[in-house]
Amino acid sequence: MKTVKNIAFYLLVAFYLFMGAMHFLKPEQYFAMMPSWLPAHSILISLSGILEIALAIALIPIKTRAIATQIIIAMLVVFLFVIHIPESIGYYKTGNEKFTASIIRLPIQFIFIAWAWIFAKKQ
Repeated sequence: MKTVKNIAFYLLVAFYLFMGAMHFLKPEQYFAMMPSWLPAHSILISLSGILEIALAIALIPIKTRAIATQIIIAMLVVFLFVIHIPESIGYYKTGNEKFTASIIRLPIQFIFIAWAWIFAKKQ
């Protein structure tokens, strides 16, 4: 079981490194998700990418792992309510073809939260 947990941990680190890098490699996909009421979209996309990379790195040392996972969970909850749910509602109201994909993405956010939660306790 410890091997599975170790693999899940390193996949979590790799996932956030990758997702943070994607903010710089494919920023257009993040622009599409940004709520119109948020200012400075490019700055916010860059900051969230930097944050995800920093959190991935902060996951590695045992001393910073708990706080990094708590921040990841908080970030995911904020993104759920600020980006993902409003996006789904907007797609529904406009009949956008991306509505189904956005609905599928909602429960996946809870899987990401649970994945981080596994490593949130102090070691």
